[in-house]
Amino acid sequence: MFDSKDFRLDGKVAWVTGASYGIGFAIATAFAKAGAQVVFNDLNPEKCELGKKAYADLGIEAYGDVCDVTKEEQVQAFVKKIIEKYGHIDILVNNAGIIKRIPMTEMEAKDFRQVIDVDLVAPFIVSKAVIPFMIQEGHGKIINICSMMSELGRETVSAYAAAKGGLKMLTRNICSEYGGANIQCNGIGPGYIATPQTAPLRERQPDGSRHPFDSFIVSKTPAGRWGTPEDLQGPAVFLASDASNFVNGHVLYVDGGILAYIGKQPQ
Repeated sequence: MFDSKDFRLDGKVAWVTGASYGIGFAIATAFAKAGAQVVFNDLNPEKCELGKKAYADLGIEAYGDVCDVTKEEQVQAFVKKIIEKYGHIDILVNNAGIIKRIPMTEMEAKDFRQVIDVDLVAPFIVSKAVIPFMIQEGHGKIINICSMMSELGRETVSAYAAAKGGLKMLTRNICSEYGGANIQCNGIGPGYIATPQTAPLRERQPDGSRHPFDSFIVSKTPAGRWGTPEDLQGPAVFLASDASNFVNGHVLYVDGGILAYIGKQPQ
């Protein structure tokens, strides 16, 4: 029987990686408003401190610390801290990620490997560290932040597309391997989101016209706009809550309809 309380996260502990700002911060704040205890990490100590202040300014008591999610020993130590402090980890969001926009033939292998390491290997490392505790508790939710590049290719993002495509399949395999332990692993695939990082792509040109990339994205999006971090909050809370207990191995694309749209016919 439907109960709106199924969408609540009261008593749950949620670790959102790389959530000192941006999309991760928006998801973590939504979790907190739904009742969860938020845990976050950042690679950069200064950003970690800024994240703590940002949560505090919203009246959210979030636990944050420095942790490099590509380093297995650091992840294991961070998980130990969470368990010692709260006793369990109910929700994991693999949000930390990077992108390097370099044409494939100009990209060095070390740069390709770095993107794969952060965007694909790290979710493996973090999930591997958390899953045993979820099994012990008898439940767990893992949300991987995928991308439209989990489905599509585009110029200059070969490493990112390869990583996000792999993350989609890691999502499905975690579902396949641990669904029987009552662990649901799903993905969220954001569309083009208006963040400080994408602000230069949305700046007006000297003549007042839109940036060419801004015009391109808006024309390809049936919603006719860029998304916002807040657009991801509802889907994330749903996938973290008991309301999604029979949703597993799915990637929910929050893209304003881009993946459903072939585009306008040229005039």
